[in-house]
Amino acid sequence: MTDQTAHAIVLNKVVKSFHGIHPVLALNNLSLRTQRGKVTGLVGPDGSGKTTLMRLVAGLLQPDTGEIVVLGDNLHDNPLNIQSRIGYMPQRFGLYEDLSVQENLDLYADLQGISAEKRKIVYPELMHMTGLAPFTARLAGRLSGGMKQKLGLACTLVSSPELLLLDEPTAGVDPVSRRELWHIVYRLVKEQRMSVLLSTAYLDEAQRCDDVIMLHEGKLLSQQSPATFSALMQGRVWRISAALSKRRLQRQLSLNPKVLDASTDGSQVRVITYDQHSAPDTLIANLPGAQIEAAAPCFEDAFIAHMHQGKRKRSYVDVPAVTHSDRAENPAGIIQVRDLSRKFGDFVAVSHVSFEVRRGEIFGLLGANGAGKSTTFRMLCGLLPVSSGSVRVAGVDLRTAAAQARARIGYMAQRFSLYGNLTVQENLAFFASVYGLSGKTKYERIATVMEDFELITYANTASRTLPAGYKQRLAFAAALMHQPDILFLDEPTSGMDPLARREFWWHINALAESGITVLVTTHFMDEANYCDRLAILADGEVLAIDAPEALRADFSIDGKAEVSMEDAFIALIEHRRQTNPNPVISDG
Repeated sequence: MTDQTAHAIVLNKVVKSFHGIHPVLALNNLSLRTQRGKVTGLVGPDGSGKTTLMRLVAGLLQPDTGEIVVLGDNLHDNPLNIQSRIGYMPQRFGLYEDLSVQENLDLYADLQGISAEKRKIVYPELMHMTGLAPFTARLAGRLSGGMKQKLGLACTLVSSPELLLLDEPTAGVDPVSRRELWHIVYRLVKEQRMSVLLSTAYLDEAQRCDDVIMLHEGKLLSQQSPATFSALMQGRVWRISAALSKRRLQRQLSLNPKVLDASTDGSQVRVITYDQHSAPDTLIANLPGAQIEAAAPCFEDAFIAHMHQGKRKRSYVDVPAVTHSDRAENPAGIIQVRDLSRKFGDFVAVSHVSFEVRRGEIFGLLGANGAGKSTTFRMLCGLLPVSSGSVRVAGVDLRTAAAQARARIGYMAQRFSLYGNLTVQENLAFFASVYGLSGKTKYERIATVMEDFELITYANTASRTLPAGYKQRLAFAAALMHQPDILFLDEPTSGMDPLARREFWWHINALAESGITVLVTTHFMDEANYCDRLAILADGEVLAIDAPEALRADFSIDGKAEVSMEDAFIALIEHRRQTNPNPVISDG
């Protein structure tokens, strides 16, 4: 084979820029190669050029300069030939929600010119592979998030492409559905020798790839196997415990000048040092009851180390303590849920859910897509009426005094819901006024949150034009304007890169340390480790409530020292499926 035909994708000194109010150099003299018949991962922070690279390879954009060769053909010379041989699934795949599963498949087959004979062969295979065979008559809009992603993948595969481009296909999808999507991808690679380029914000997914491309600011930082990335971190990764809360221990370790990064890992804190020469005793000096052990490095450790090169370490942000004392007025729990249910017509989305959340606790709601956690979340915020049962928030019954409770709640929606035409500063001023702030207090509070969330540079920028990570920062800042006692965060880090997610959890942990109660939903299982307790839902019912480390211990596997939170979650959901094999699937 020649060099060009030996690789699925070849980029040679590719430059791509976008001109506008804020000109962007998306790809900067980028050269790389991906292997045929392999899964190549594409990772990097927001704005690193991942989506631009995907669109260039798909022929949807033209480079300013440089050469792109796809499946042995020059993209500039033979764009139509290449496009007929690839499948591209963008971040927001265009399903038609008013069409059924079958009608969506037919539409994309028509667009690809797929013959009736080929459809008879391809359709059954795709429906079996994705598990959608029982749902071909269901409207796409009635599918859960994971099922929508699998339908999008099926539509992309109707033409049996040689090269599959997947731009964050598992964003916002629960761990069970993510694992199912990965089974599909590797089956295609094994059985059809399909080549795959897949971008992801989940670094555990990157670790499953054959090869990983790491981008930053449009440049190639490194490209090698995940195992090679991890091996470079030997001697720099540790797990530490002490007679401190895990959040306070994380803070103390982060202040150590030898520590590059510290993150919660169950009841311990996982530490990455700047180099391999840090003596263990220097990492735990002055920590009461401290114990330290070497940890096996993983790809995420290498990613964090690469991205922190040459950057200052994030300083800890102290958050003023809340002014109300809920311990006296509500000693049992600042959030009390009793026998909570919600029906939509004849469909029961949430069934007899009960739990309590203590003041200053980070409490996580987890569940597969369609489990009912979003419906539960909206009822707790007072955004959705309760069918039966009771909810008390900050000592107030939501069914009789919702407005009083909402005055003490901060809420961050799953999707960006601020005013796109207003600048960052105007949005914050608006929400400060809504929450009753005025005069000097109002402008001091705006200045504080803009500094805490590093929004000063974007003060006069229209919020709709902000990078995705900064939109999330702005939404978080707006929710904190009135210094609420309770903070509801609905998948706050969905679609964010790993570095931005770490920044968010710095703030969340600081808030909890100050006494603010946080209730959060997430699909990132590593984030579940930051919670004090978790409630795992399935089919509208609570399956388990416990600390993350206890749930992991409950599902330990023989011969394996410790399972991940994702392993425990999937084991619990799979057990539920075996005992209840035919649940009704909803959007909630």
